[in-house]
Amino acid sequence: MKELVCIVCPNGCPMMIEDMGTSIKVSGNRCKRGEEFAVSEMKHPMRTICSTVKTNFPKVPVLPVRVSEEIPKDKIFDVMREINKVVVTKPISIGDVIIENVLGLNVNIIATSNILKE
Repeated sequence: MKELVCIVCPNGCPMMIEDMGTSIKVSGNRCKRGEEFAVSEMKHPMRTICSTVKTNFPKVPVLPVRVSEEIPKDKIFDVMREINKVVVTKPISIGDVIIENVLGLNVNIIATSNILKE
């Protein structure tokens, strides 16, 4: 039995999840989305990352970035290592790809600011 608080909506339902081997039993959720979240969290947890990358611009030493899609939870630290290797050397805009297809996950690291826009 695992306890989990749903993060899908503002209700924040406390849920109990029981792995029955061939199925997962969820209780405490007030909506179908909570059940889907719990099952997903048990089978294949996904996360998003927001971070920063270094730049070579003295007035803007870091640039905010995020993943374009959720990534597997167990890949967070691997993706962060890749993000930490980057130094932006040219002006970019919001949505520009900083790292394409990071770690072969079919997810890009994208800029979330226009602070370096020309």
